[in-house]
Amino acid sequence: MKNVSALMCGILFGLGLALSGMTDTQKVIGFLDLFGNWIPDLAFVMGGAVLVTVLGYQLVAMIKRPVFDSEFHLPTKTIVDRKLVMGAVLFGVGWGLYGYCPGPAIASLAYLDSSSLLFLVSMASGMLILDRLEHSRHSQR
Repeated sequence: MKNVSALMCGILFGLGLALSGMTDTQKVIGFLDLFGNWIPDLAFVMGGAVLVTVLGYQLVAMIKRPVFDSEFHLPTKTIVDRKLVMGAVLFGVGWGLYGYCPGPAIASLAYLDSSSLLFLVSMASGMLILDRLEHSRHSQR
């Protein structure tokens, strides 16, 4: 049942990304173009996401455990380190250059667009390379 729940959440998330325009790279780049032809639509998407997040965290505080797990798995790290900052910078550069971040890139596979597939393969390759580098660095200690 846990996998079915995850699948349904993923489908809902992907539909939300598509309906909001987050899978339209030109709309995302237009949103990021504050001093040019700015497209403000995605500000409402972000506002809605913040609202749902605030309500979700309040709900988590009121209930003891999730339906399909024994506990909530909330972030515990509170330190802003070099790795977090560099990841945010790379995320922002990728988002600004092409108009996709990981979620919309995966959802865009439904369009069968070869440039989106190339972006996704490149993004996954970068993640795998970093994972290998981190793994080899930790095993050498």
